[in-house]
Amino acid sequence: METTIKNLIEKMGFTDYSVSFDSESNRFSILINENFFERALPDFVMDLNQVVKLIAKKNNMEPVVVDINNYRKQRHDLILELARAAARKAIANKQEISLPPMNAFERRLIHMELAGRPDLKTESIGEGKERSVIVKPI
Repeated sequence: METTIKNLIEKMGFTDYSVSFDSESNRFSILINENFFERALPDFVMDLNQVVKLIAKKNNMEPVVVDINNYRKQRHDLILELARAAARKAIANKQEISLPPMNAFERRLIHMELAGRPDLKTESIGEGKERSVIVKPI
């Protein structure tokens, strides 16, 4: 699978990169050391992840996750910090805080991060791409 991913990246025109696989988390980490387009990175990560998932499925492998230039890890950390900040603000102001629209995985991170707080409640509202989380003080 690693060879397939390397071939994919080379066919995309990248030459200075590295690919590593963590079998414990079933995660491929890809570092591209070229002038990379930051604004397109989220879509690029999701698109390449989808292609790799399809390849894994076709080869009867377990699903894998692709992270490029640590985008997913940085996004994960940002979402958790956003959850903690919204919790602090909701408690301090005694009012609900609406977070921006997020995908299902990101909303789940918010819910899980704040689930242990007896003084807060989280709720997802909206539909489709506009679905978001509200943090409410109890």
